[in-house]
Amino acid sequence: MLRRRLPFSLSVAAALTLGGGLAATVLLAVVVARLEDDKHALAFQQRATVRVAAIRQGLDEAVEVVTVTNQLFATVHPVTRRQFHDFTQPLLQRYPFIQAFNYHRLVSGAGRAAAEAELQQVVPGTRITEMGPQGRHLAPPRAQYSVVDYLEPMQGNEAAFGLSVGINAQVMNALDQAAVSGRAVATGLLSLAQDKRPQGGFEVIMPVYRPGAPLGSAAERRAALIGDTAAIIRARELVDKILRGADLHADQGVHLAVYANAGTDPAHLVYASAGLESAMREHASLGPVRRWTTARHRERHSAALSVAGQPWTVVVSAAPRPFLHNHPGSVFTLAGGLLFTLLITAFVQTLVQRSRRVQLLVNERTADLKLSNQRLLDDVLARRRTEAALQESEQRFRQLVTMSSDWYWEQDADLRFVDITGGVGEKGGVAAGRLIGRTRWETVAGMQDSDWGKAHMAQLLAREAFAELEYETVDEKGQARWFSINGEPVFDAGGVFRGYRGTGTDITARKLTEQRIHHIAHHDVLTGLPNRSLLQDRLTQAVAYALRCERPVWVLLIDLDRFKFVNDSMGHKAGDVVLMTVAARLRAALRDTDTVARLSGDEFVVILTEHAEERLQADVVQRLMDAVAPPVPLGSKEFFVTCSIGVAVFPTPDTPAGSLIEHADIAMYRAKKLGRNNFQFYTPAMNDEAQERVRIESALRSALERNEFVLHYQPQVNLASGEIVGMEALIRWQHPELGVVAPNRFISVAEETGLIVPIGAWVMRTACAQNKAWQDAGLGMLRVAVNLSARQFGAPNLLADIRAVLAQTGLAPSLLEIELTESLFMSDVTLAVELLHSMKSLGVNLSIDDFGTGYSSLSYLSRFPIDVLKIDRSFVSDITRDANDAAIVASIIALAHNLKLSVIAEGVETAEQLDYLRRHGCDEMQGYFFSRPLAAHAFEALLRDRASLPPTALAAVQDAAAEV
Repeated sequence: MLRRRLPFSLSVAAALTLGGGLAATVLLAVVVARLEDDKHALAFQQRATVRVAAIRQGLDEAVEVVTVTNQLFATVHPVTRRQFHDFTQPLLQRYPFIQAFNYHRLVSGAGRAAAEAELQQVVPGTRITEMGPQGRHLAPPRAQYSVVDYLEPMQGNEAAFGLSVGINAQVMNALDQAAVSGRAVATGLLSLAQDKRPQGGFEVIMPVYRPGAPLGSAAERRAALIGDTAAIIRARELVDKILRGADLHADQGVHLAVYANAGTDPAHLVYASAGLESAMREHASLGPVRRWTTARHRERHSAALSVAGQPWTVVVSAAPRPFLHNHPGSVFTLAGGLLFTLLITAFVQTLVQRSRRVQLLVNERTADLKLSNQRLLDDVLARRRTEAALQESEQRFRQLVTMSSDWYWEQDADLRFVDITGGVGEKGGVAAGRLIGRTRWETVAGMQDSDWGKAHMAQLLAREAFAELEYETVDEKGQARWFSINGEPVFDAGGVFRGYRGTGTDITARKLTEQRIHHIAHHDVLTGLPNRSLLQDRLTQAVAYALRCERPVWVLLIDLDRFKFVNDSMGHKAGDVVLMTVAARLRAALRDTDTVARLSGDEFVVILTEHAEERLQADVVQRLMDAVAPPVPLGSKEFFVTCSIGVAVFPTPDTPAGSLIEHADIAMYRAKKLGRNNFQFYTPAMNDEAQERVRIESALRSALERNEFVLHYQPQVNLASGEIVGMEALIRWQHPELGVVAPNRFISVAEETGLIVPIGAWVMRTACAQNKAWQDAGLGMLRVAVNLSARQFGAPNLLADIRAVLAQTGLAPSLLEIELTESLFMSDVTLAVELLHSMKSLGVNLSIDDFGTGYSSLSYLSRFPIDVLKIDRSFVSDITRDANDAAIVASIIALAHNLKLSVIAEGVETAEQLDYLRRHGCDEMQGYFFSRPLAAHAFEALLRDRASLPPTALAAVQDAAAEV
């Protein structure tokens, strides 16, 4: 019985080929889909992290705005409404998400009427009100109110002015937390009186304490609380500005939701991206099959943030995308694999059928025909392997280009782009259509005229390969981009040039980083001015300009006077404020062509170049001094800034270009030596003085260690009894090479270098120890006077040092007299009064030296705890010849006695001077008429034999004592 053959039957080989091809195709498609999913997941995680970081930074900046506003109340007492307005206006313009800045003042029930009267001066008819279920109403009597006292801007927020938030539990809880911690605290979402939207914003609150109140414990901080500063922030606008500022709001591939609590309660939703709700509704309305084909990435990233103690939650989720959009590679792989499998299966089936037909003839063929068939089969298999290898290589290349940050390009023989792959639009910001059919120099502005462009064109004409060619262009958004490209020429089999091909990379981020690093390396971090490195470059350019144009260049070295006093008394933050303020004033006072740089510390260098339309004159320097002179506000105080300026001019015979800054420095020191707050032009004679100063400074640094200082003592005589009642300790320097160095040669150097502090401490310790030794030897209870320098007076440990000297030497405090000049405490009288009273509490005597030579107000004498006024020798020397000096001396004596102060005259050299002082009631004297300053052993001999005074002095002093 014959079997009927089916019209079509698949051979075993074709069936195996079909099954194997389908299995391999599905497996490869799954692998590619997995790679695509991993790629999308990684991209989503990066985008989510960027958004969370941007929101965290933006929220921190919003809280920082409140901290900055609070600093106004911490540093200025009291803050006026005008100051509050001027301070907050720039912040409101910069941060539009802030509804208002306000200051809540705590008002007691007894002070309500006064507070309402003050509010009505701003807005007539204003009363203290509260918010209730029925809206705003007049506040009932309470023990205390927290009233919106200062409010900016007033327009649009009138409903909040005079409002008491004391019944708002959220606000008061936040205020209590802020008062205890001393930091900014945020409330939850609030319904604002000036905003019709419910739960539309929140407040960030910082406490304001009573100035000077102790804040060591929570109870003390609560007791010191007088109010708070707050910022009303519109939550949605805040998040929207953060995203717009980071250019993240327009991304349709990511949905963002922000909640003002620790969870995702819809009631606390602050912000939701535009397509979030519609995307969720659209996805919910799809059927099961449509949902599967429109695959939704389920990536979700949730982050918890803290906004001034208030927890916030940021949820980032991927937007739904069609399955084909997310898996193009796997779909193409599946389709291509199926097609290829069917073709191969058909080919195998054809071969099998053909082999079946040919099989009938095979037996009749010779061995050569069998060999020919075998070779044919081998060729087919080789072609299959070659085609599979080529397809795999192409697929791998496209995957690598897609995952890489580079893109691939090709140009024809005319150097016009014919193909650009790898997502150049996404990676480089330039659409491929903008480049196709055009050459590179047609798309890069200025390339044909630039040196690098011409060099690159020469490479192309020479058919050379090139690598890492960097150039700048403009992307589709008009922003500057930097690209790096590599390329190599392409030739056909006959060696004919066909074009170029290569890769490109966006290196904009690296270039911006290099620019920032370059700016930091050449500019001062605090002031933003050029630093020493950039200054040298600018100075070289200015010198070259001066030589080329034959016009002078001035180099000014500016040093702030008494800047160390700011750092020592007010802290380094105050010093930084002074430096930044002076830097801004100098920039504003100069031309754009001039240079101002910060050299170091409080030293600035200015380079002025002369132009044909404007010649350099001395009034330019005076204008800079006037620009620096206005007082700098430091909290509740003001610091009056003065400066000393040295000027070096180039070209001059005595000032080479390499010594301009050095010569300006020498001239600046000359200006300081002449009393500060002036300017000096460099002259060669100043260099000699500078060399002398260097020699003195070098020797002075080792003088203490080598015991080269000695003290001389000048007696102070009581005019009533003729007895020696005290002595003034005067320092002398005995240098082994320089000889005896006069104090006027080294005291100023010691002051400038700070060496006066250890030298002054040595003088006080040595003088007290010597006085105690003379007391123990039975030579009398004399007081010793020691001069106090400006550096010592400003030292923070002055009181501790005086107390330690008295304790170590055992000298009674009443036998130590500290002499101060008027200039020591005229810069800050309030601080000086406090310090002088602290010194007086140690039991020492205080005297004002060289009285009458300063510029202090006589009203200050009643505030200073002074014991003695010391008349300067410049008045005493002419009292017998100059009626004006005589009148001044008599007035000083009368003034001192009216203030219950003793008077001592220094520089008494004649009997006539002594007689005048005696007749006008002067208490004590010292001078050459009685004795020069004596070494310790000579002064001791005088004490042991003080009954036998010098004849002229003895007669005059005894006559004075007899008449008294």
